[in-house]
Amino acid sequence: MLWGIDRLSGGHLANLRRRLRGADVAVLTHAAAVDRRGRTLLAVLEELGIEPRVVFTPEHGFDPVAQAEEAVATEQDGSTRARFVSLYGTTRESLAPTAEQLEGVQTLVIDLADVGSRYYTYVWTALLTARAAAEAGVHTVVLDRPNPISGDVGAIEGAPQREGFLSFVGLEPLPIRHSMTLGEILAHFFERDGKTLGQEGALSVVTVLGWERMRSAAAWDRPFVLPSPNMPTVETALVYPGACLVEGTNLSEGRGTTAPFQMVGAPFLRSDDLADSMRAAALPGVLVRPASFRPTFEKFAGQVCRGVMLHVTDPATFRPVTTYLTLLALARAQAPDDFALRTTPYEFEATIPAFDLLTGSPAAREALMSGASANALIDLVTPVPSLWAEIVRDAEVLVNSGPAHA
Repeated sequence: MLWGIDRLSGGHLANLRRRLRGADVAVLTHAAAVDRRGRTLLAVLEELGIEPRVVFTPEHGFDPVAQAEEAVATEQDGSTRARFVSLYGTTRESLAPTAEQLEGVQTLVIDLADVGSRYYTYVWTALLTARAAAEAGVHTVVLDRPNPISGDVGAIEGAPQREGFLSFVGLEPLPIRHSMTLGEILAHFFERDGKTLGQEGALSVVTVLGWERMRSAAAWDRPFVLPSPNMPTVETALVYPGACLVEGTNLSEGRGTTAPFQMVGAPFLRSDDLADSMRAAALPGVLVRPASFRPTFEKFAGQVCRGVMLHVTDPATFRPVTTYLTLLALARAQAPDDFALRTTPYEFEATIPAFDLLTGSPAAREALMSGASANALIDLVTPVPSLWAEIVRDAEVLVNSGPAHA
């Protein structure tokens, strides 16, 4: 299997390499975006004789060490003369490059490791940057990567956001688990907005060769490289579309442990009872066991939390959003006086509750806090309009053999 970066560095895409050598190039990337030999995009470009004039970096920084929602300062990397610009600062305005930062650039190259969930901010940084480039007359080339939790349209889960609930954890309406690649998402929205696709247009995509869409990163011919501090394994990525919902509550999502997002709990929960009630729900593709943990940072730092740990036993049947909505409903039912929702600002949004931003409407929050059953909650959040399967297929055609194909 050859990813976009592999095709650029290998014996493919001679025309693109010549164009990049003869252009003033900017890149949006991070250290997790490596080729099959483990080299970053910057190392690959250097080998090809291409020196970017500016390097844009997403949330968590070029070296993904900053924690979630931690502003990343612009720091110069001594290994290159390129100017580094952080696109995750302290304000909304910091999330997209300015016209001044793009001045003189002719081509933008994007290579980011995504995890297949609407909340993961890299795709939105990519979209904002590509849009800013298009406004500045700069062509964008996406070096695409496979979706690590699969491109199976049968696994799409979690309704797109309602009007008024777009944010940096979902700048455009998109299912929670979308089964698309970053390149497919950008091509879909560029075409929707009437932007010209292709090598002479606003956006082109270097596709992945040999990817079987039904398979996850566990079947890749290379290691899974953690793209952010709390995304250490393929299994973490598989649970994340559901587990991130926990961020909208006062339960610990396991940050500050060695198993973030798989461990969920709080000091006020009863582990055995929660595990038993989740087993009784007969959730597919997952084993649930009682667990205790002490986070080293974030929620309940230094305190013993009791809850559950989830192990994905069958990625094909596992449904993360359904599973974690069930967990939240059962946790609230067990401790209704202690369970609460997050009320502090979330991803640059101070007026809309985090749980609403994550689920895409206020309906799930209202149902959860009124004591609705797990099934009622699932019915509000998980159904996805059937047209999304066709949207994914159309986006696949766009980047593989259509106008966006590089």
